[in-house]
Amino acid sequence: MFQQNTVYIVGESKAASNNPITQQFNCFFIGFVIDSDTHDIVDAECSTTISITSRFIQSMLVGKSILRPDELEKEIEKRYFGSSQKALIVALRNASIKYQQLYKS
Repeated sequence: MFQQNTVYIVGESKAASNNPITQQFNCFFIGFVIDSDTHDIVDAECSTTISITSRFIQSMLVGKSILRPDELEKEIEKRYFGSSQKALIVALRNASIKYQQLYKS
């Protein structure tokens, strides 16, 4: 399904205690499939309670560089107004840091 030059990275964060994500999963996480040649996000999925949320987040991130978390954060702040916005940003930054430690050239 995914090319040999892709890697999988997960970012985690805490969501608010009253957030249904916290009640269902205990934390917020987002998984990324990243092209290690271009550093672009090929696919993404996150722990959400509503599937449209995960699809919407995916549509904002796929095709963008994991090495540009500031740009991704601005996109999230501009377009995503779900209760897990902060958790999403923290998880994104967590994944970006992990990726940079392993694959940045």
